[in-house]
Amino acid sequence: MTFANSVELLKFHWVAYTIYAFIIISIIAWFAYNLTRKEKAKAIVRIPFYGYIAFLVIGGVGHHIFTYNTIPWVSEDIMRHEIKPDQVVNITVANHKWQLPAKQVVVKCGQKVLFNVDSKDLTYGFGLFRQDGSLVTQMQVDPGSTNDLLWTFNRNGVFDLTSTEYSGPEQYDENDDDIMKVKKFVKVVGCNDNKVAMNTVGR
Repeated sequence: MTFANSVELLKFHWVAYTIYAFIIISIIAWFAYNLTRKEKAKAIVRIPFYGYIAFLVIGGVGHHIFTYNTIPWVSEDIMRHEIKPDQVVNITVANHKWQLPAKQVVVKCGQKVLFNVDSKDLTYGFGLFRQDGSLVTQMQVDPGSTNDLLWTFNRNGVFDLTSTEYSGPEQYDENDDDIMKVKKFVKVVGCNDNKVAMNTVGR
């Protein structure tokens, strides 16, 4: 089974939630309009409150159940305790500097990678970005806590690393450049013709 990547899924959810939001807004607007009327609304156009709430709940939950297999990193998170990663990348961060295992981490297409990040002082973020600046995935990195992220890559490419949490002005230099940004930290190889791998997540 082939899955869409996160950018395509974002477009789909943008449309779905936009329609969902317009339905909510229109119902509320109709309800507010009827409050201003002197005569009571006819039963044919009256919308029972509890029926409206039931529709929202069924629609929202149903949408997520329907897309459960289309967004497999959801099931991946739920089944984390049963998944053994193919590769573990241990990272330490302190004083606004990454301590990395290598200048660049090479990942084979379709492998599950566990990023294990340990903060020695402040709260940081761990974020991987595409070359066009769009976010692939991220997590908050708290000191004294277990901070790990399981991710599957299935398209060739290189991804930049930077902190997605503001950790003080020391994160930027005098030119407002992000000193915590590591260009092309993750490199994914092995995908055929840059197509989505089978049984993995197109992210």
